[in-house]
Amino acid sequence: MDGVPESSTPVAEESAAETAETVSELRRLAVELAERAAAHVRARRPEVFGAVAIDGAVRSKGHATDPVTVVDTESEELIRALLAERRPGDPIVGEEGGGSMIADGDAVHWVVDPIDGTVNFLYGVPGYAVSVAAMRHGRSVAGAVVDVARAVTYSAGLGAGATATAADGTVEQLRCNPVEDLSMSLVATGFAYGTHRRARQAELLARVLPRIRDIRRFGAAALDLCHVAAGRVDAYYEHGLNAWDWGAGALIAAEAGARLTLPPATASGAAGDLVVAAAPGIARELGELLAEVGATEPLPDR
Repeated sequence: MDGVPESSTPVAEESAAETAETVSELRRLAVELAERAAAHVRARRPEVFGAVAIDGAVRSKGHATDPVTVVDTESEELIRALLAERRPGDPIVGEEGGGSMIADGDAVHWVVDPIDGTVNFLYGVPGYAVSVAAMRHGRSVAGAVVDVARAVTYSAGLGAGATATAADGTVEQLRCNPVEDLSMSLVATGFAYGTHRRARQAELLARVLPRIRDIRRFGAAALDLCHVAAGRVDAYYEHGLNAWDWGAGALIAAEAGARLTLPPATASGAAGDLVVAAAPGIARELGELLAEVGATEPLPDR
């Protein structure tokens, strides 16, 4: 990172630039979808994990430690049903229901993580979210992330800034921290489910930690990116995210002033590409540190 936003994500041509009206419309819909799904997730948790647990409510995906719950599936199905009403024909890419991201063409793709931070949700740790992004030409145009437990809605539109709306309706304009010294920065990260990648991430962290203030591991990538936007951390990096992990949160961070490094929206998380969001005053220094320790190289899942 060199002090300007970086991304290998394709950028729409000037002729296809988004209008303020289109961005505003897509942002409103992203917020509606995420808030409706978040309300469902919030209501369903005590029902599914109450005194009498529901049989089959949790299963594993690619790794034994990577869970998906019946509520993940319900949340995504709700979002898909609402989109079928509001914008029939728009392609949808969801963590649970699949779909393909196509970088060319003018179609708006809706990229959905029905519960980001499922392990937190499973254990009752208040750090899980619903993430909905509208992407065109492989870049995020609008997005919303709802912190389910706190009932806070983060949202952004391309060129329209980023906000956090509390449960009481209070709206906060988001800006990254003005930190300029990497050694005094609080950095968030995350770890994969696969043992090979996880072990390598721990090795890299051991080399990063002595050069910063401290590390935080919250367990939900979408919220990590929103925390950068809100100034709760100064930077965030992680390998192996999919577009549904970062689609909305990365836009929110960027509109709050963060400098980003992103893989193409079509890239699979299995490739292990690096995602970085950093306050502008430390972006260059953090980028140099990550390159020095070897963290800019992909960490494939194997």
